[in-house]
Amino acid sequence: AEAEAQAAAAQAEAEAAAAAEMEAKAKAVAEAEAKVKAAAVAEAKLQALAAEELAKSQKNTVSTLELDEELRMEQELSAELQVAYDEAKELAAAIPMAAKDWEIATNEVSAKFSGISRHLDGSTPSDANLWSLEPAVPVVGMPVTVRYCPTNRVLHGQNTIVMHYGSNDWTGAEQVRMEKSTGADDTFIATVDVPATAAVMDFVFSDGGAIYDNADRADFHAPVRNASQKLEIARMSSVLQRFQEITTARHAKEKADKIKKDKRDKAKAEAKAKAQAVTLKQQEHVLFTEPGQLEAGKIMKLFYNPNNTSLKGSERVFIVGSWNRWSHEKTFKLPMTEVLVKGEKRMEVELNIPTDAYMMDFVFSNGNHEGAHYDNRNNMDYHIPVIGGKDEKGVAVVEKPLHVVSVSVEMAPIAKVGGLGDVVTSLGLAVQAEGHKVEVVLPKYDVLKYDLIEDLKEEEGFQWGGCYNHVFSGTVEGVKTYFIDPDNGMFKVGMIYGTDYLEIPLTDAERFGYFSRAALEWMLQSGRQPDIIHCHDWQTAPVAKVYWEDYHNYGLGNPRVVFTIHNLDFGQSLIREAMDYSQIGTTVSRSYAQEISGHDSISHQLQKFHGVVNGIDPDIWDPANDKCLPVSYEIDTVAEGKAACRAALCSRSNISNKSDVPLIGVVTRLTHQKGIHLIKHAIFKALERGCQVVLLGSAPDPNVQREFEDMANALKQNHFNDAALHLYFDEPLSHLIYAGSDMILVPSMFEPCGLSQLIAMRYGTVPVVRRTGGLADTVFDYDHDHAKAEWEGMTPNGFQFDGTEAHDIDYALNRAIDLFYNDREKFHALQANCMSCDFSWNRPALDYIELYHAARK
Repeated sequence: AEAEAQAAAAQAEAEAAAAAEMEAKAKAVAEAEAKVKAAAVAEAKLQALAAEELAKSQKNTVSTLELDEELRMEQELSAELQVAYDEAKELAAAIPMAAKDWEIATNEVSAKFSGISRHLDGSTPSDANLWSLEPAVPVVGMPVTVRYCPTNRVLHGQNTIVMHYGSNDWTGAEQVRMEKSTGADDTFIATVDVPATAAVMDFVFSDGGAIYDNADRADFHAPVRNASQKLEIARMSSVLQRFQEITTARHAKEKADKIKKDKRDKAKAEAKAKAQAVTLKQQEHVLFTEPGQLEAGKIMKLFYNPNNTSLKGSERVFIVGSWNRWSHEKTFKLPMTEVLVKGEKRMEVELNIPTDAYMMDFVFSNGNHEGAHYDNRNNMDYHIPVIGGKDEKGVAVVEKPLHVVSVSVEMAPIAKVGGLGDVVTSLGLAVQAEGHKVEVVLPKYDVLKYDLIEDLKEEEGFQWGGCYNHVFSGTVEGVKTYFIDPDNGMFKVGMIYGTDYLEIPLTDAERFGYFSRAALEWMLQSGRQPDIIHCHDWQTAPVAKVYWEDYHNYGLGNPRVVFTIHNLDFGQSLIREAMDYSQIGTTVSRSYAQEISGHDSISHQLQKFHGVVNGIDPDIWDPANDKCLPVSYEIDTVAEGKAACRAALCSRSNISNKSDVPLIGVVTRLTHQKGIHLIKHAIFKALERGCQVVLLGSAPDPNVQREFEDMANALKQNHFNDAALHLYFDEPLSHLIYAGSDMILVPSMFEPCGLSQLIAMRYGTVPVVRRTGGLADTVFDYDHDHAKAEWEGMTPNGFQFDGTEAHDIDYALNRAIDLFYNDREKFHALQANCMSCDFSWNRPALDYIELYHAARK
């Protein structure tokens, strides 16, 4: 860690030095540009003098001396500019971000000048009978006379000819009416001045109306004298100017981004500290320490209440433990002494913390005898961090990072179908932020959003499964990701899910079964030995059994398996198998874990089954930095920000903006699991109470889709100013609904975790939910859940209901609507409180890290 810090400091120092040098060079560039301007002024004076002499002599020529002097000045200017250009280019190459700025600038300018450079070899078209110039090679700052003969052209026979002209790809375009020649031929003449900045003159001719002679869309072009050098001067000057603009803009953006990042980091640190404090507080009824923060080399006391654990009623209690994830040479098994703490019986023990400790690890037992009972926190053990530990050389001791490989068939945002994809990405980022190494392996679908993958490249593949498997690597949202692409074409079917319904003889279970095995083969053949393989749902459930039967004893011996159930409704036999073979099983909320604990797939493995509430990524779902919103807002501007978003939402939905009534949003898949019968009822109940409603969602069942389409048509007739049903999926619109609504409705029949209520609260929108699964764990009723909210370190943040009937949802919805109508100040305070709730991955990530360690115990 210290080496990394020193390297980071050295890098920062190098970048600061480079930035200082860049500033000095920028000054040099500015001086060179000043010379460019001075030379241009001198050249303009020279041209003015030449024009004056020309006017006196009535000639369209300048002296050889004057032309030579102009050429000399241009050559001198070009040389000075070339030096500044080369210095800036060399300096930019030394700084990665500046090199990118330089590349952008040169590419932009090259694109701009490429059209001009095609016309440096002479006038085009080259037909002297069609058109000609006098002088044949125009001189900047001097008049040029253009002769045009429309004979056999589209303008033949026209009495009026207008010449349209400009320079350098039509910069400063103007037009002039041409005079007909007094000769016998059908020629028209016009004289114009050549701009001082011109390298190539551009012309077309018309009748002053809709008929044009533009040389078959190629236009007419004529390079000026010394055009190549003039163009190169202009190109270098433009690159330097554009480079300076881009660099300045980047520096401003970096400064603004740093301010935002510092603010986000501070908020994350505060949220993380609060989460840790809540966890410690929740443990106080079981144990606490003095001091609260353990320090290496110091004495500590631990107080334990066995009556709140599986050791309730034990006459004697022993503490059994060690340090540094049970890896330390020092261990302890000590009897605890009964003491009174604030009138409550506790068991006490005093310990000396080793000087090289970073973690205290322990369990409790009721004796040394065979068959003694243990409290090991449901196989998780107890762990308390220790600060200040150093080895014998004085180097800080830190926990060895875990290496986690997540095997998944979804990953947001490149292959997202449901919440699984969000969890894989966000959890990976959060665990990575705690200092651990995270990799994701994913099928290389042909429908991946490839533009969202950074640095995608092919790695060494492997022969397996009857074909060659290509392997690609890239970075997705900051997480290193690998993609397996077998030559058998299993993932080139135009979809992520759904091959069961295609004519091809290939099911999703077969495709994902192959992928699960291929992922393990890739780990083996690439020499990986991760600490944890994390597989998800039925799709990659086969990983657990295949690993232990075919890989653990054959070269891939280090990993342990963690398996997460995101939805028990699918693939239950595969889920049971994974629960049998994994070391830890999890699901996405505590309440959902309780609800499914009696299922045949899980009930026999409850000792290793845990519920961890999902989080959301606060950087992705951030009303202060959301490009889908018309304005940004934070907790102190929630009312104003949401008002602006509501106006935009009403405009987008083509309904009136009635700011004095509640606007209720619904963002969902229209399935029976999501409680569509309650959604229908709630829409009409809300309208009956004067509210407005906006729904976004579609139904996979065509019959359900038609039902909602009929409902939408009826609402257009009777409630066209108050209701809008958007029966499709639209990501930007979902952001606008979360931000512009006063309440969000989530009446699910079951909900493993749910993201809608978490996102809505992040945007200050009050959730009205059915008490089930993750909804029960994250929404605390405004009237009834004060104690429950306090236990979680929060205050009430929404409205809940039980049951599945219309009167059940009315109970919650009416209370929310009443609060809006009766006490707007309290309702706005509730919205602000929703925004203050921390449903990030701070706490879930720490829980998963503990589960990873438990899997390796």
